[in-house]
Amino acid sequence: MYRMPIYYQTNPTYTYPAGTMMPPAGTIMPPVGAGVTPTQGGGIDVPGMLPSEESYIENILRLNRGKVATVHATFENNREWNAKIFKGLIEAAGRDHLILSDPQTGKRILLPMVYLDYVTFDEEIEYDYPLGGGGGSGSLASYPPR
Repeated sequence: MYRMPIYYQTNPTYTYPAGTMMPPAGTIMPPVGAGVTPTQGGGIDVPGMLPSEESYIENILRLNRGKVATVHATFENNREWNAKIFKGLIEAAGRDHLILSDPQTGKRILLPMVYLDYVTFDEEIEYDYPLGGGGGSGSLASYPPR
């Protein structure tokens, strides 16, 4: 005898009480009274800490364009090499990629961020962002890590 699968379906007619604001999907809510508030992007603002949407790795890499970086990457299920180290000047960084160049050979490397494990620098790095949207400048160094 063939049985049809049973699927759970939420009730589309359910409504929340008037004035109730639901957080965006994926927002992790802190305990009540923890002194933190959800941000518009779904992250959480903690007093004294940098807003999470400004601390993405691609932003930090962009701030350090022109500096030599050593990038450690892992490529799962690769028969030739599982992990690889790339060294070069940071030319550009986007949400999903990093471009490095080797000034001696002129060779450029386009590395998808999904493979990036970590980045090291042999010098100090820039870690400064404009805060508050009013053109002011603040240093990330004054914020504790998340």
